[in-house]
Amino acid sequence: MAALKMIDIAVNFTDGMFKGIYNGKQYHAPDIQAVLARAWSAGVDRIIVTGGSLEESKEALAIAETDGRLFCTVGVHPTRCKEFEDSGDPARHFQALVSLAKEGVEKGKVVAIGECGLDYDRLQFCPADLQKKYFEKQFDLASALKLPMFLHMRAAADDFCYIVERNKSRFTGGVTHSFTGTAGDRDKLLGFSNMYIGVNGCSLKTSENIEVVKGIPVERMMIETDSPYCEIKNTHAGIKMVKYLLPSKKKEKYDPQCLIKGRNEPYSVRQVLEVVAGCKDIADLDHLSKIVYHNTCRVFFPHDLDSAADALLDDKET
Repeated sequence: MAALKMIDIAVNFTDGMFKGIYNGKQYHAPDIQAVLARAWSAGVDRIIVTGGSLEESKEALAIAETDGRLFCTVGVHPTRCKEFEDSGDPARHFQALVSLAKEGVEKGKVVAIGECGLDYDRLQFCPADLQKKYFEKQFDLASALKLPMFLHMRAAADDFCYIVERNKSRFTGGVTHSFTGTAGDRDKLLGFSNMYIGVNGCSLKTSENIEVVKGIPVERMMIETDSPYCEIKNTHAGIKMVKYLLPSKKKEKYDPQCLIKGRNEPYSVRQVLEVVAGCKDIADLDHLSKIVYHNTCRVFFPHDLDSAADALLDDKET
């Protein structure tokens, strides 16, 4: 197996499943260390832990501090933007987010503002007007700290792109992660020169999804698992292109040496890479991984770009 080098840009390590809790019931002990061991052995080089609320961002930073290869985001997910109002003092709540992000930057752990954006599929959790208000507000954070944006867009392309357009000079770059939109949505995002598109199992469910992903230039793509969600399931269109599989067991029969059925893990980011290569007819998985790795470093780890990799890419492109 090729020794690939990959970065998983989206892992929800704050989710209860990584503490052994499923639907409120404890099935096994917390096992992030076992999950990480599988990821590192699969060629994952770094992981960005997603923050989706003030409290979750605090936890994401604490998790990131446990390993030099872990980093995190700080921000409020669109479905949770009511927390600003519910706090009783939205300005103070925002300032707490600012303080946390600054602390994380000083520790070398916070690499983006997010997860933020718009989600019109789940307006029952937060109305559109509040989502738009606090999506735009979080650009203040990105601008002040000179950080990229880690973005979420569901059934909201027009309003999302309008807000990004208004603020495009206020953030250094960004990724619209877990992309499941149409070809038109894809092309709108690609119209922003500093925007990348994050692909995971949810991006590869149907033949229509695959066609949309085919149209994302590899130079504008990042890969992710969004674990414990968005696994590539046996019913998905992309599964036939997956080569890298590990044994799994049900959570009721937990074995730290095995995956848990129905819980995605960062090790499987390699599967996402395999499906992208398959649908784009790219035979050289190693070269594809280098391009995607380079994209990710350009946005989230700009001080850590590998000049040798840059030279290799330049040679291949000429």
